[in-house]
Amino acid sequence: MNIENKLAMITGTKRIGRVVGKALAEKGADVVLTYNHSKEEAESAAREIRQKGRRAMALQADVSRSSDVQALVDRVSQELGKIHILINMASIYSSKPFEETTEKDWDANININLKSVFLCAKAAVPGMKAEGGGRIINFADWIAASGRPRYKGYLPYYVSKVGVIGLTEILALELAPYNILVNAIAPGPILAPPDLSIEEDLEVRKATPLGRWGGENEIAKIVLSLIETDFITGECIRVDGGRHIR
Repeated sequence: MNIENKLAMITGTKRIGRVVGKALAEKGADVVLTYNHSKEEAESAAREIRQKGRRAMALQADVSRSSDVQALVDRVSQELGKIHILINMASIYSSKPFEETTEKDWDANININLKSVFLCAKAAVPGMKAEGGGRIINFADWIAASGRPRYKGYLPYYVSKVGVIGLTEILALELAPYNILVNAIAPGPILAPPDLSIEEDLEVRKATPLGRWGGENEIAKIVLSLIETDFITGECIRVDGGRHIR
């Protein structure tokens, strides 16, 4: 798919999403940035995209709610047109021992990390079909893509991200006849959390064969590649500096 003059919608635009949105704009796409709480970051990113000469909107939505998602897509369609590219990045991530994990924790992870992917695809696909095709890129996790859990304390998160990979595969099968390609990205150590200690940072670097954090641009490169490809679908690509082979 040629990215120029296409409309992309990104859910979850804090940090990495901002960089992905700007990379799409540089390729000539118009961009919708959605957020739940990070209004300032999303609006700032939208301004930067408009400065590049592309159309951009920052819209609030709880993408785990079907009513919010449908209202979001309807507004985008009315103001900017049909969505050609959907990038599902909205996610939560936290650690808690199994004994302390509650039903609320489970529901939050499943709803935000997995259900939102289904809801956004469900709302965006009719427009993609009308346009003759599209691209959906979901975000999993390098550990989920490795086929086994590696760390305790992330039960609902891990299950939700394994679900994203399964959903990606079945959506790719369901939507292939409509020229809608569906893939997933499984990030590893891309950005160090702001509260990471020096010791923890060194531990991550030591555990990563390439010995460093990847940086947001590595994700943007893969996003662009998965949009531009016309023959890769149902795939989950790890961007983890080799973590999975150690």
